[in-house]
Amino acid sequence: MEKKNSVLYLMNISNPDRLASDSGWLFADLLAPVLVDRGVAVTIGGPAKVADQRVSFTQVLAQSTKYRARFTSDVHQLVSLIREIQPTAIVANQIENGSAIRAALVEAGSDAMLAGYCHYLPFYGDYRGIHLDPSLNDGGLGHSVLLQFFAGLNACDRIMMHSTIAAEWIMSLAPRFGLDLADRLRIVPPPQDPRLVRVDAVRPEEPIGIYNHRLYEHYGTGQFVKLARQVTTVTPVRLRVMDLFGVRRAGRSSLDSSPERYRDMLAGLPRTEVVSDRADRSLYRSYIAQSLFGFAPFRPGCPWSMSVIDCQGMGVPVIAPRMGWLERHISSELLFDSPAAALEIVRRLVDDPIFWAVQSATARRSTESLTPGRIADLYLEALS
Repeated sequence: MEKKNSVLYLMNISNPDRLASDSGWLFADLLAPVLVDRGVAVTIGGPAKVADQRVSFTQVLAQSTKYRARFTSDVHQLVSLIREIQPTAIVANQIENGSAIRAALVEAGSDAMLAGYCHYLPFYGDYRGIHLDPSLNDGGLGHSVLLQFFAGLNACDRIMMHSTIAAEWIMSLAPRFGLDLADRLRIVPPPQDPRLVRVDAVRPEEPIGIYNHRLYEHYGTGQFVKLARQVTTVTPVRLRVMDLFGVRRAGRSSLDSSPERYRDMLAGLPRTEVVSDRADRSLYRSYIAQSLFGFAPFRPGCPWSMSVIDCQGMGVPVIAPRMGWLERHISSELLFDSPAAALEIVRRLVDDPIFWAVQSATARRSTESLTPGRIADLYLEALS
């Protein structure tokens, strides 16, 4: 990049009704101030400002559904933004918009670098091969989303993704589209929220397990419901399930009503409470701090989990199914292949304080490199 760095950071917002719980907004709120500290002029393009007043803002409305976010781009507005801001780099946090942004750069006569961040992959890989993400396949749209995704990747000068497994999945599929993306890929994990870091974790007296993930079907919530029923039946654990969405708009719930269905199902289990943090980060922290352990989602296409990192940064061990990114990131002693194995891990965390202390320290250490400062430096390296 030039000496005078100027970045247009285009948010991707999946939950405009509750920004404080939206990872796209949270990551921008954490990263933008540090980039400004590094001498970068940052303009956020999105539905809401970040907290730091030094960060410029331009209104770009969030799309109301996941498909509109992937198939709708206002090239006219993008051209106007590029001509007004004259960025040296654009960070596109919705990869499917990459082609439209490249077209806007051409029309505006700009040579700004276009960097795409893969917040979400519309596919995943396992031992059986590559699979479309079912959450983006309503009405058979999965292949169209996949084509749009790789078209966006092809339009980018740099491609940033959360983890090595995400890079491997992309690299395994790119040749099918005639693409060689290897020299453009950069591993840039999301930043950890400093408000959710605790170096002096104390083992709670009450055995509470927390599930702080979105309750979508494609997150494997049905599998968690089955495990939760067993945990509350055969162990002394009390479960706390986070309701991260609250009341969703009709347009969103009509595409996928599974969060409401599973929320009610979980609320009906014994010794299980469904709670909301009401978009209050301090309340969310207190719920995690009171937990003996957390559960990871049963999501095969998980290239990263902010909620897992939230727990680990607080020194709360996370139990996880042996799959995807979770298998590489979580302590091997906390991975399970069956409900019976998961129950044994729960019992050990409840009954063995030394085991808990070791896993707590391991969890916290696994997130130490994810400070906003370190991640901002990785962004700048990717944009250089």
